[in-house]
Amino acid sequence: MVSDKILTDNARNITLGAIREMFDKASKMDSVISMGIGEPNQDTNLAICKACCDALMSGKTHYAPNAGIKELRIGLSKNGFIAKDFFDPETEIMVTNGGMGAFALIMQCVLNNGDEVLIQDPQYLNFKQTVALCGGVAVPVPTTCESGFCMQVEDIRKRYKKGKTKMLILNSPNNPTGEVIPKDKLEEIAKVAQELDLLVISDEVYGALIYDGAEKLSISTIKGMKERTVVVGSFSKAYAMTGWRIGYLAGPVWLVSRMVKYQEFFNSCINTPAQWGATFALEHPEFVEEIRASFAERRKIILNGFENIRGIKTNHPKGAFYLFPDVSAFGMNSKQFCNKLLDEAKVVCVPGSAFGECGEGFMRVSYTAEKDKLEQAIERINKFCAKLYG
Repeated sequence: MVSDKILTDNARNITLGAIREMFDKASKMDSVISMGIGEPNQDTNLAICKACCDALMSGKTHYAPNAGIKELRIGLSKNGFIAKDFFDPETEIMVTNGGMGAFALIMQCVLNNGDEVLIQDPQYLNFKQTVALCGGVAVPVPTTCESGFCMQVEDIRKRYKKGKTKMLILNSPNNPTGEVIPKDKLEEIAKVAQELDLLVISDEVYGALIYDGAEKLSISTIKGMKERTVVVGSFSKAYAMTGWRIGYLAGPVWLVSRMVKYQEFFNSCINTPAQWGATFALEHPEFVEEIRASFAERRKIILNGFENIRGIKTNHPKGAFYLFPDVSAFGMNSKQFCNKLLDEAKVVCVPGSAFGECGEGFMRVSYTAEKDKLEQAIERINKFCAKLYG
């Protein structure tokens, strides 16, 4: 009889992350306010939806090229969040099944069993698991709040192994911390990447969501980096299109050409009418600015609120829609704190330990909810922390 004995080791060992654990628990409770989910609460702009419907009604319902429709790739080159006219839409840009689809394709094309990948700690929790599923080993590079959760070149060098370390993953603006890597640090990382001959994956899915005059700079544009960098992007955050699953990547032709072939055997192609909707979206940067402006307002509310909560020390990140405050003063680990916060105050936040060892003592706070909900959540957290202090 066929049983689970036929499962691969990967299938046996895969687990759900801490975010899902928190939401499963919260789903059984009433009057919960979520500050945990990494998704805009806005619906996709109706004009984008109409463009997708128009594509359907005009017969654009057939297979698309493996690399994505040409119009969308040209749009990404000219109006996307990668450097304007920097990558060739014909050979260096492809459309993927969300940002994670891009990430998985890269890992499948580059990693052999046992190859090592340097990732920031704390990091987006899917990075480590996807690297493992593709046969690689994720090697965390520790960061601190004092350094803006930015990897230091000496820490990169310490974890590099000649013949084993193949790539370095950057994520700026960052999930879970919201931090943006400053230009001088990005230049230092670029220099060490060239010195150690590393492929760099630059996750820039939050690239449009920056505040307080922060500079949007892609490491791919630094001298000597274009040929060794793959930029990963998505329509999910900037256009509130998470369910559309439209991502993209841009990189050297020697790698993109292989990933296009890989996509044939996994997805064949990306949803055709959704690609036409995304093409239309790129023609309207005002849609992005509306979302960015709404998060800028919510960011002010959440920063002001957390500054006045006794016992919590928060960072002041300039990107994405997250804070990563320090809650270690309460004498609990981050998972205990977040579970107690949910039980007693009915507010969902994600324990920092879900994102790596260096996330312990912190929690990820998402400010994607409506402003009145954010204000209610801040009030609940304030009362909860005051009670802990007695």
